[in-house]
Amino acid sequence: MDAADRPGDEAARAANSSLVQDFGLLIKAATRLEQRIDSALRRECGISHTMFEVLIRLCRRPDEEVTQRVLADDLTLTSSGVTRLIDRMEEAAVARRVPSPEDRRSVLVEVTGHGRSVFLRAAEVHAQVVERYFVTPVPPGDYRRLTGSLGEIHKALRDD
Repeated sequence: MDAADRPGDEAARAANSSLVQDFGLLIKAATRLEQRIDSALRRECGISHTMFEVLIRLCRRPDEEVTQRVLADDLTLTSSGVTRLIDRMEEAAVARRVPSPEDRRSVLVEVTGHGRSVFLRAAEVHAQVVERYFVTPVPPGDYRRLTGSLGEIHKALRDD
């Protein structure tokens, strides 16, 4: 029996293709980096990485009115998922729900004063982890190419 005719050889070649391996490496690196960030934020600041993402969104434009629906869309969460997340953020006193002045059916989410303080500390912790595990391992000349390429990938996925 020819090697190409053996059961599993074609599947093995597909599983070991450079495209499968390269994409797997990207996913593994991103997952491990996210886990490192989440662990550091929980340990140092008492918030999850997802809470940090919400705080980024709420602090980026302080005067913007942000609904739970907008947060769900931005974070690709379900409406029940974002509801539970904001519940936990209210328990931690980093965010609060307020009625929308324009629409009685809508609830806005805003950062608290304590939330701003937690966010500033979390931003430092986040930057330290990203610097150590995302920036430092990449040669300086390649870093701009890497982030530029990631931006192009994001744009292609967004535009499609």
